[in-house]
Amino acid sequence: MSIGKYEIFHTVVELGSLTKASESLNISQSGVSHAISSLEKELGFSLLTRNKAGIRLTVNGERMLLYIREILYLNEKMLQEAGEIIGLEIGTVRIGTFSSISAVWLPGILKKFMDLYPHIKVDIVEGKQEEISLWISQGIVDFGFLMLPAADLEVLHLKREAFCCVVPETHHLGAENSIKPNALNEEKLILQNSTLKIIHDMLKSNKLSPEIAFRLDDEQAVISMAKNSLGVAILPDIALHNLPDGVRKIPLSDDRAISSIGIGSISFKNLPPAAEKFIAASTLWLNEHFT
Repeated sequence: MSIGKYEIFHTVVELGSLTKASESLNISQSGVSHAISSLEKELGFSLLTRNKAGIRLTVNGERMLLYIREILYLNEKMLQEAGEIIGLEIGTVRIGTFSSISAVWLPGILKKFMDLYPHIKVDIVEGKQEEISLWISQGIVDFGFLMLPAADLEVLHLKREAFCCVVPETHHLGAENSIKPNALNEEKLILQNSTLKIIHDMLKSNKLSPEIAFRLDDEQAVISMAKNSLGVAILPDIALHNLPDGVRKIPLSDDRAISSIGIGSISFKNLPPAAEKFIAASTLWLNEHFT
């Protein structure tokens, strides 16, 4: 068995297609098929089922994928360590993130990182909070940006984020400079799933029980509903970087309405060098821009 076959199998699973894997790896589709068949022969059982809908892992394939991911992770880490020994800064860092981080932080962080380490490749996967946590635990990404807390992961706090209310300019709260929680008790609220617990706990501590009209994943959908007078949206400030015309963001006046953004990993101690360098560049960029 060889690392090459593991890489081909892993790419096929990640892309869900022999054709896409062939294009990504720049080898023929017959070469991809041969590598998978050879690996199945060596193991003694099928790893994939193939039909018109595409490819799917068999039960045994799912079990082997866990080990193959670990082998590829350790191989990448070994190559990066070897590069460090001989003075090269190489490798790939795999990052999970969500849309607000992608829009507001990542461009600046990537620029700093790529200026420092031009030969290290960066792979970015964007998803929801639960997806990012799963990708970290499964080893699909080295680490991920998350709203904290994050269960079953080691975490590094990066920045506290205050919450704001979002309302149309014509809303009866639209002229306020800040909004106290009591002012929301008769309002319909539009909340984001990733920060739902923080807002719920804040309302409960104030003995308030306003109607939660909508719970959504995408912050732009939350903002759009507020713009259309479907309720008062409450979001962390980082999500409000590109507000449409006709709406206002107004700080929510409660010290308990604070979220924390950080990085989650299975183990910071065992991260590959490239991932360690990216985290260091991230904290450096944040210190330059928010302190």
